[in-house]
Formats: sequence, C-alpha cells, structure tokens
Amino acid sequence: MQIGSFLEVVIFISAFLTVVLILLQQRGASLGAGFGSSGELYTTRRGLEKSMFVATIVTSVVFVGSILGLLLIPA
Repeated sequence: MQIGSFLEVVIFISAFLTVVLILLQQRGASLGAGFGSSGELYTTRRGLEKSMFVATIVTSVVFVGSILGLLLIPA
C-alpha cells in the first residue's frame, strides 16, 4: 500500500469521525440566544463531553494534516 492511498483512507476516516463527533455534541445555545437573550450559565466541560471535545480537535488536526501531507507528496 503506497503512502498516497494510505493518506486518502486516513482523510476519509478522519472526515467521517469529525462529522459524527460534531453532530453528537450538545448544542450550547438555545433559540433565545439567537435574539440576544441567553438564559444559560457558563459551565465547564466534564467527563464524556470533554473527551468528545478533545477527540473532535484531534480528528480535525489529523484530517488537515493528512490533506497537507497528500498535497506535499509528489504524484
């Protein structure tokens, strides 16, 4: 398996995981926040929510890094 095809598989998997992780996260704002009034307090991320947040960042960095790697590899 060549490095180019490996990076294409990594791009596909990391893109899919990033989309899934983003969709699984809770919405931070209610409908009222769009009109300027937010009735929620600021809370810190804990437990599974924090783990999903960090995993989203990691998969996004892997996605961007693999795209840049694919661009830099000569065809």
